[in-house]
Amino acid sequence: MGLFPLDCPVEVSIAVWEWGAYLGDEGKQNGIRGKVSSWRRISPDSLIPAAKATGQYLNSVLAKIEADKAGYEEGILLDQRGMVCEGTGENLFVVKDGRISTPGFTSSILGGINRLSAIEIARDLGYEVVERDIARGELYLADEIFMTGTAAELTPLREIDDQPVGEGRPGPVTKEIQNVFEDALHGRAERYAHWLDVVPAPAPAP
Repeated sequence: MGLFPLDCPVEVSIAVWEWGAYLGDEGKQNGIRGKVSSWRRISPDSLIPAAKATGQYLNSVLAKIEADKAGYEEGILLDQRGMVCEGTGENLFVVKDGRISTPGFTSSILGGINRLSAIEIARDLGYEVVERDIARGELYLADEIFMTGTAAELTPLREIDDQPVGEGRPGPVTKEIQNVFEDALHGRAERYAHWLDVVPAPAPAP
């Protein structure tokens, strides 16, 4: 035991369990309510934000608890500069005038696989996707906002800080990307079949 880990042996275990929609089926369909957290995303001066390390999730846990106690489904963290970073377990996309923007690695994001999938799908559908700094105020002026994550999959936001996003319901850009995302996720999209690793059914018992 100690704080020097390099002499420790590496052991791996894999846990598998059934898990429904992380932010709820209704949230995926109609959008969720989000709150900008008072907790800031860990900075690259302290840890490596792009690393999917267990201990770093304490940062997200604090923001999630704060959002839940305030009556929201999800928290949104800003980075150390005050720019939009991500949700507690999701990457964030902002739609304005048909153009899609998402924070880049300069905003201390965790680069999610589902983020890359949504970017590819959006571009294949003909949308312009830009990775850039996003100011907090842009969240309140957005036409649409959606989040992606392994657990959340693709979930729209209908409200942030008690302000409706666009018309207060998932918009057409979000829904179009979400439909293709769902098809890819469940093996219904031939174009993205290479993203999936099929798990064979167990052999019948003799």
